[in-house]
Amino acid sequence: MDFQISEDSAPSEFISEEQRRQLVGRPPASGGWIVGDPTGDRKFSEVFDLELESGEKLSGAKLAYESWGELNADRSNAILVLHALTGDSHTVGNPSDGHPAAGWWNGLIGPGLYLDTDKYFVITPNVLGGCQGSTGPSSLNKDGREYGPSFPQLTIRDQANAFVELAKQFGIGVWHAVIGGSMAGMHALEMAIENPASIARLGILAAPPFSTADQVALNTVQLEAIRSDSNFAAGWYYDAKPGFGPHKGLALARRMALINYRSPKELNERFGRSWQSQVSPLTERGKFAVESYLDFHGNKFVRRFDANSYITLVNAMNSHDVARGRDSLADALGQISCPTLVLGITTDRLFPLEGQQLIAEYVSGELIGGGLQVIDSEYGHDGFLIEIDAVGKLLAELVAK
Repeated sequence: MDFQISEDSAPSEFISEEQRRQLVGRPPASGGWIVGDPTGDRKFSEVFDLELESGEKLSGAKLAYESWGELNADRSNAILVLHALTGDSHTVGNPSDGHPAAGWWNGLIGPGLYLDTDKYFVITPNVLGGCQGSTGPSSLNKDGREYGPSFPQLTIRDQANAFVELAKQFGIGVWHAVIGGSMAGMHALEMAIENPASIARLGILAAPPFSTADQVALNTVQLEAIRSDSNFAAGWYYDAKPGFGPHKGLALARRMALINYRSPKELNERFGRSWQSQVSPLTERGKFAVESYLDFHGNKFVRRFDANSYITLVNAMNSHDVARGRDSLADALGQISCPTLVLGITTDRLFPLEGQQLIAEYVSGELIGGGLQVIDSEYGHDGFLIEIDAVGKLLAELVAK
């Protein structure tokens, strides 16, 4: 696919002029943030060393983060909001030179909102292994070169332990709440199981207690799409000229994932069998509108993400199993004794309700709403990001508990 935006590259009703402007020209080899780029609203932790499950040690790591509100004197009002696979620390705010996309939970966090920053100090770190300021494959190693494919393999537990380190740096002994959806829910579960006394309230949204074979299979195909791109160059692509990075493979992985983030009903009703730009898809030039929609989002994604980082994070998700190395699933989840919100989406085909039902069954703490909370949304897995009012009301109930 061409990585310069054209009139036919996405349904016009989904593109603003600002978005179209951002997609002009060829993307850089990596869409990750690098030192020297505008920092935007990012702040950075102190460097730290981390012992990994693999037995390796990651030295000199740091996390980028953003925060809203003020930490009170006894540090009891801190809420940790974690991001999903393709998110980052920019949970709230507008696009800017430092942030290629708008905040992924705008309307939920802020003064007088569901997570009220007049009351709470809310912080979102970019996950370890990410590409928007935290140490990851696109970061420079001690030799001054990008880690690339030599970056150590991480697990969900490794990444959760990095968040524990961040709490120590802030002097936060107990989080008022830890909230995570999708991949972030995996991190939140691990934190609550391993350090239950450090979390007063827990929110798990559209996340499973372990990655199933079906989910690992989907992830594996996405990673193969990236690695099969000739411009991937075995992960050493950072010196490539704009337009010559592994963009086709990364965009294809994004398109595969996006299909599972949305529901069949939404895609069918939104696009049907409509054509793009009145050109028949039965001709060589034509496309169905849904094809153009996926092309557009793939094109957009490669401009803000790094291919090696995507591989690192997806492999971490494949590692997810709260029962691994513990007595049983029930025993692991039973360690969670704080008030807990477990939320699922009816149309979620990425992490179906069965996973959230298991979490709700075995968590020993009081469940918000008395059990698993289910939102009936047409948006599939992305419903936890889009249904702001429905999700926000439940989160407000959780943090007020």
